[in-house]
Amino acid sequence: MKVNNSKFVISAVSDKQYPQDDLPEIALSGRSNVGKSSLINAVLNRRNLARTSQQPGKTQTLNFYLVNTDLYFVDVPGYGYAKVSKEQRQKFGEMIQDYLETRADLKGLVLLVDARHDPTVDDINMFNYALCLNIPILVVATKIDKLKKSAIGQLESKIGLSLDLTQSQVTFLPFSSETKINIDKFWKWIENSIK
Repeated sequence: MKVNNSKFVISAVSDKQYPQDDLPEIALSGRSNVGKSSLINAVLNRRNLARTSQQPGKTQTLNFYLVNTDLYFVDVPGYGYAKVSKEQRQKFGEMIQDYLETRADLKGLVLLVDARHDPTVDDINMFNYALCLNIPILVVATKIDKLKKSAIGQLESKIGLSLDLTQSQVTFLPFSSETKINIDKFWKWIENSIK
C-alpha cells in the first residue's frame, strides 16, 4: 500500500468517540516503550505523527490515525508499566477490552514485542487473549537493528517458545523502525487483513 497521506484523528476513551465512517481498523498493542509510536511513524513515513517518548506509559487513550482514506491504525495504551496506579491500569484494561471485543470495524491486531528480550508475562497474556478475538494477529519483533545477524535468524524460534506462532491466524515479522526492514511485508499483511 502506498501511503499518500496520514493524520491523527482523535484520542478516544469510549465508543461514543470512535470514528463512525466504518473504515477497517488495525489495533497496535504492546508493552510500554516497545516502539509502537516509532513503528507508526516508520510505516507511515512521518517523523512525528505519533509522539514518541522516553517516558513509558504516555499513551492513555485509544489514538486513531487515518491512513489515506482507507483504514485506521488504533494505538492502544501500552501495558506493563509499573508507575501507573492499579485503578488506572484497570480503567485502561476495561477500555481496551471494550474496544477489542465490541468493535465491528476491527480487522486485525499488531502485537509488538521487544526482539532483545523474551516475551513478558503481559505479552503472553495479551497474545493468548488476542487469539480468542478470532482476528488476524501480526507479532512484530521490534528493534532488530540492535541484534546480531545470528540472533535475528533465531528470533522466530526464540519467541515461539513463549507465543504459539504456529496458530493459523498468526504471522511473525522481525522489524526495525530505524532501518525500515520488512515494511513491505508489514503492508502486505495489512492489505490481506482488511480485504
